[in-house]
Amino acid sequence: MSDSKLQKISEDKITIDEDVGSVTEYGTDFKALRSVQSKTGAGEVNYINSGGAAGDSELLAEIGYKQELERQFSTIQVFGVAFSIMGLLPSIASVMAGGLAGGSVSLIWGWFISGIFILLVGLTMAENASAIPTAGGLYYWTYHYSPKGYKEVFSFVIGCSNSIALAAGICSVDYGLAEEILAAVILSKDGKFEPTNGMLYGIFAAAVVSMAFTTSIGSKAIARIQAFSIAANLFLITLLFIALPIGTKINRGKFNDGAFIFGKFQNFSDWNNGWQFCLAGLMPAIWTIGSFDSCVHQSEEAKDAKRSVPIGIIGSISVCWVLGWLVLICLMACVDPDLNRVINNPYGFALAQIVFDSLGKKWAIAFMSLIAFCQFLMGSSIVIAISRQAYAFARDDGLPFSRYIKRVDQRYHVPYFAIMFSCTLALLLGLLCLIDSVAANALFSLAVAGNYVSWSTPTIMRLTSGKDIFRPGPFYLGDFWSPVVSWTSVVFQYFIILLVMFPSDQHGLTKSTMNYACVIGPGMWLLSWVYYIVYKKKHYHGPKTNLSDEQFIDTVGSQVIDEILAPHETLITHRTNL
Repeated sequence: MSDSKLQKISEDKITIDEDVGSVTEYGTDFKALRSVQSKTGAGEVNYINSGGAAGDSELLAEIGYKQELERQFSTIQVFGVAFSIMGLLPSIASVMAGGLAGGSVSLIWGWFISGIFILLVGLTMAENASAIPTAGGLYYWTYHYSPKGYKEVFSFVIGCSNSIALAAGICSVDYGLAEEILAAVILSKDGKFEPTNGMLYGIFAAAVVSMAFTTSIGSKAIARIQAFSIAANLFLITLLFIALPIGTKINRGKFNDGAFIFGKFQNFSDWNNGWQFCLAGLMPAIWTIGSFDSCVHQSEEAKDAKRSVPIGIIGSISVCWVLGWLVLICLMACVDPDLNRVINNPYGFALAQIVFDSLGKKWAIAFMSLIAFCQFLMGSSIVIAISRQAYAFARDDGLPFSRYIKRVDQRYHVPYFAIMFSCTLALLLGLLCLIDSVAANALFSLAVAGNYVSWSTPTIMRLTSGKDIFRPGPFYLGDFWSPVVSWTSVVFQYFIILLVMFPSDQHGLTKSTMNYACVIGPGMWLLSWVYYIVYKKKHYHGPKTNLSDEQFIDTVGSQVIDEILAPHETLITHRTNL
């Protein structure tokens, strides 16, 4: 069987013709047993066949890694990570005022349209994740499919972009948490309280530190938190659906009609109506239905990852898209038609004003408190996601102090150093909150731009230089629909990257109205490239295996070895006959 084949081939050092479609050189170190050769420019890469892998450990070995984290996450818990980070009502509370800048039409129909394209992005990511489910995800896929000669630099920049974007996501969530807590205080003080940037950062920092400790518990407990987070968010949404209409009927006497909810466009900026619809309408869903790559980063803790991760991605997007649209319809039915008053309320949250108008002060305080609690669960989930990305990137020497960050506690199977690194990075980025809200908003735009660049790049590489080495996993849209959906998602993502760089107003820009995302985003990518050229080029060489040859052969089994050796055997037979 394979043992004899291994012995036979290891006795020779073979130079392979490119037409054979396998490794170019094979020596006694069995390096070739892990590799295949692309004919479309991706060079030599690991042999990975998700569809044929017998189990999670075997597939992870094909990807190049040994199992260090504990697989405790069921499919529903993988879904829960992304669903918790999206935190539907807390996120809507944070972004609603921006959506109302185009009236109820922009908020309602912008969410619906944007959700369709976000789902296409998720379908594409689900295909990638089903084929190669690993915690590193985006930067690994980029390396795997990128053209030879550009693999390392592309992979490194994407790894940095994804890591910083996730850290910016922590900042976004925890900054929103701080604002929600202060909004509850303002409500309790009848508007006679003036929060400072120092207060905001103090609450923000306390939240980040608390989340670091919360997510340092064992893997099994972390998995259970996701189920609790799903229940908490659904309870909050159910409470809104019941209480808000009742309060509106009692205190306001009537609801807004369909013409207002679905057809009232108002432009509160100096952009033309079409562009304002994009700025105000598309962005609330973009902000909210994001970070679904968190499912990817849980790949090495998920059971049956090649199926559970795609389900988590698609499920979380679909549920939040539909539920969010219904929530917005409910809110627009109950809102004061004077949207300018709602947008410029003294509490800092349009949702707080809506609840206050319909249910009164006590209900508004209660809702903001419950929203803040769910926001804390959101932050904890995104800390889990970035810590796994940091662990994976450090495992491949992509981060400073990688030798420490990649360590995993042997008892609880938790990457404690990765958690601390991730939260420290968030605290440093969060210092921008001390400047003003404009700087903070630029940081939040960075979360979107950084993620969309990270999500789209491996897909572009897969569709071009790596198209012949893509082996679909159990989730695949088919040879026709897969490229159609993938290219559509790429175009949409780059449109959104452009969109988040624009300020809210066209004319009369000042330092307090400028959108600095157009500086911070490209600056991050440029600095990542410079850092690689100047220093990391010596240390980062793309994903590297932590499996010995013997461990690899023992883990993947004879069938996989036979499949990889088949081209070699064919060539040897051919040369022998000659």
